[in-house]
Amino acid sequence: MERTAALLGILLAAVPATGIAAGADPSDLDRIIDKEYASLDELYRHLHAHPELSLHERETARRVAAELKAAGFEVTPGVGGNGVVAVRRGGPGPTVMWRSDLDALPVKEETGLPYASAVVTTDDGGRPVPVMHACGHDLHMTTIVGLARGLAALSSRWSGTVVLIGQPAEERVQGAEAMIKDGLLTRFPRPDAVLAMHVKADLPSGVVGYRAGPAFANVDSVDIRVHGRGGHGSAPHTTVDPVVMAARVVLALQTIVSREIDPIESAVITVGSIHGGTKHNIIPDTVDLQLTVRSYSDGTRARLLEGIRRNVQAEAAAAGAPRPPEVTVGESTPATVNDPGLVRRTVEALKRALGSDRVVEVPPIMGSEDFTYYGREGIPAFMFNLGTTAPARIEESRRPGGSPLPSLHSSQYAPEREAAIRGGVRAALVAVMELLQPR
Repeated sequence: MERTAALLGILLAAVPATGIAAGADPSDLDRIIDKEYASLDELYRHLHAHPELSLHERETARRVAAELKAAGFEVTPGVGGNGVVAVRRGGPGPTVMWRSDLDALPVKEETGLPYASAVVTTDDGGRPVPVMHACGHDLHMTTIVGLARGLAALSSRWSGTVVLIGQPAEERVQGAEAMIKDGLLTRFPRPDAVLAMHVKADLPSGVVGYRAGPAFANVDSVDIRVHGRGGHGSAPHTTVDPVVMAARVVLALQTIVSREIDPIESAVITVGSIHGGTKHNIIPDTVDLQLTVRSYSDGTRARLLEGIRRNVQAEAAAAGAPRPPEVTVGESTPATVNDPGLVRRTVEALKRALGSDRVVEVPPIMGSEDFTYYGREGIPAFMFNLGTTAPARIEESRRPGGSPLPSLHSSQYAPEREAAIRGGVRAALVAVMELLQPR
């Protein structure tokens, strides 16, 4: 705790809160972005058209590593799997880390863009799946490359050390822990602060959204298998039907949030997948369900998971199941909490550079992020949002009868490319340079 306070003191007290004035004014940033934009646009379109699934980001990592090396950074690939670490030392001062993720999702793209992904690959279960950057990680990677180039161009305007990381497997909430376990914070300069940016589909292009304190939720992936006794569909009385059992489980789970959790607390239980059976007239032996469970407090998280186990066991017992159900908690990550002091300092710089009307407070969301693990290592951490949707499109969606905005993870999510790239690089440069001690 004392070390964390001391590190934060370096950022909030020892360094004057004038990074954008001492380092670069908005016209400097625009000049650099204008020079680099065509190349960054090509990079974005390439990354978008060539997505790779979590834990398989080999070619993506190679491209990002090559771009960061070309920008003058010392690059180490293969950290925590396909992770990339790039370091640039610019004299005495704080160490600031910026994180981008690398992976894409098993989603079939339906944007109709000329550079749309047509990639189909095999997932870890051996099934063919389409792949798409439906969560904006291609824009995150383009931003980190633009940030590296901007820092190189403005190297005389800042002092300290910058660590840029391309992190694998964010969608599987595994990459951050894997990089930390592989020595991210010991083999490389340990940061005094870590920053990241994530696109937001319902915020106007180029607008920055921020939240101090809890910003992203706890998430737990829960797998359930209920066991029955299969048989012919014409003779259900000779079976124990796991399809009916699973249906009753789905309904029972809905009462946990509505009747067991304090209404003031945020909580979600969603059954995202249910599979059982092979044919119309066959009652199967088992049915599998997949859940995502979201919360903010540790107490609520524990109550949700206990309630799931209790309700599933009760429904199986009520149905006379021949075997107890299996409830397994898999991929999980705790809530992401943005450091208030770091948020305050960074947001002040963003408002000075972008304008107060372009930097807005946003509510916490029930989405999750394994970015939380960097903060849990005792490092002040802050992830902010970047708007990616044309203002007119947002206004249209709010009118009666307007078409809804595609959300992140949607097959139709398509950022307003140029405004988002320019806005992301500009915000990243402002944020990082604010935290680097001027010479």
